This record gives sequence, C-alpha cells and structure tokens, in this order.
Amino acid sequence: MIHSFAVHVPDAELVPEPLDPAQIVSGSPEVTGKVVWESDDGRQVRGIWQITPGVVTDTETDEVFVVISGSATVEVDGGPTLHLGPGDMAVLREGDRTTWTVHETLRKVYAVNL
Repeated sequence: MIHSFAVHVPDAELVPEPLDPAQIVSGSPEVTGKVVWESDDGRQVRGIWQITPGVVTDTETDEVFVVISGSATVEVDGGPTLHLGPGDMAVLREGDRTTWTVHETLRKVYAVNL
C-alpha cells in the first residue's frame, strides 16, 4: 500500500521517455517524465511530464493537468486552441487529436484515466 506523499514538482528528477519520431512536426523536442502514483489495475496514473520546445502531434487519453512552468499552444482537431502557461489547468478528452507547439520547456503535473 502506498501512503499519502508530496513531491516538489519544479525540481523533481525526471527520466527520458520515448517520443515516436512520427509525432515530431518540427524541432527536436525531448520528453521526460515520472510516474508518481499508479492504481493497482494500472487504469489511473498520476505524474510529472516535461517537453522541450518543438511541435508534436498526439492522440490524447482522458487527462487533466496543471502547467507548472513553460508555455505551449495546443490545437485540438475540431475543437479549441489552448494557450497554456504556468498555473493553467487543462482537460483533454480521450481520442482528441492534438498538435502541441511548445514555446518554452513545459512541465506539467497530470492525472490520466486509461
């Protein structure tokens, strides 16, 4: 059983995460992250994620996140364009096709349901 805990997000140590080269539209973005909690069945995940500047595409899962630092514009196909910076909370729906234009290295905390 994992007990309650706290993580200092701004300087948490993250590890490289693979980014499919087919997702990269421009630049050389690099992704790092850290899962800080996962449910026993693996369907709920909480963590920290970071991406360096560039443009990438993605197909989203059900997610809520809060930007800690950096900035990005996220275009949702057939939906809104999200302008994100420190303190912004965003909700992405499962199946959303997105294009992330990362202006300044973005770090977020997230909760996903798979």
